[in-house]
Amino acid sequence: MSEVVVMGAKCVCTMGQIPADLKITSQQTVVSDGKPVGTISDSGSQVNVGPFGMCTSLANPQVAAATAAALGVLTPQPCVPMPAGTWIPTQPKILVGGQPVLCSDCKMMCAYAGSISIVMPGQFKVTAG
Repeated sequence: MSEVVVMGAKCVCTMGQIPADLKITSQQTVVSDGKPVGTISDSGSQVNVGPFGMCTSLANPQVAAATAAALGVLTPQPCVPMPAGTWIPTQPKILVGGQPVLCSDCKMMCAYAGSISIVMPGQFKVTAG
C-alpha cells in the first residue's frame, strides 16, 4: 500500500546528496490532514521539486565541466533538478482534479540521469489502492 503525497513531502534524487521539499501547486481543493494532495503534474523544477544539495551526475554539464577541470576527479556541483516529464503514476485510476494522484511509490526521472523518489509523503493517514 502506498500513501497519498501531500504538501511538505520529502523526495530524494539518486544523484543528489540531501532530501528536498515537495511543493504541491497543481490543485488546492482536495486535502488530506489539512494539506493539499499532490498529482503527477507536481513535477516542476524549483516550482515543485527543490534542489538536492550537490549533484554528482556527470550527465549534468556543470558537474562534467568541474570534473574535467579537476583532471577527472568527480567534483559535485549545486543541484538544479531537471525533471524529464511528470511523476510516473502508480495509482492511475485515482484522480485528483482529473489527474492521477501522487503516491509515495511514484518515481520521476531527472534529465541528468538521476531517479527521483518520495521518501516521506507528508502524512500517513490516507492510503491509495
